[in-house]
Amino acid sequence: MPTITIRPATPGDTGLILELVRELAEYEREPEAAVATPEQMRRALFGDAARDGKGAGIAECLIGEADGVAAGFALFFHNFSTWTGRPGIYLEDLFVRPHARGVGLGKALLRHLARIAVDRGCGRFQWSVLDWNTPAIDFYKSLGAEAMDEWTVYRVHEGALASLAAGAAG
Repeated sequence: MPTITIRPATPGDTGLILELVRELAEYEREPEAAVATPEQMRRALFGDAARDGKGAGIAECLIGEADGVAAGFALFFHNFSTWTGRPGIYLEDLFVRPHARGVGLGKALLRHLARIAVDRGCGRFQWSVLDWNTPAIDFYKSLGAEAMDEWTVYRVHEGALASLAAGAAG
């Protein structure tokens, strides 16, 4: 078994993170949807820190390494529960390269995130998974995660987002 290391991403990891995001988009059958630029990702994750050492991003990223080689990532941000009055962590993306699956890297990334959530006083740690991704669903269930089947995710984007915003000006 390889030695697994989890570390916070740094501005120098921006290219690696984008590579991993594109590999995830390929796996999720939407390679054309991964359009983030290095500057967008750098600003989102590190704010102005990438340029002047100040500021913070709106999201965070962990890099998972197997024997010192980057093999996965977890990108997350805080959300908030009005019911509990506490923050939560929302896992936007988790990806482990195929060659590193089955060695515990995905579990290590999730455990690391769970520790962050507990240390920060979060009441929840949640994420979404595509309904066809049965290997991931089975993996998450094995860790004690529960599906929230009664909830449906909605999204407004691109032209619909612009239209909604334009109508809100009144």
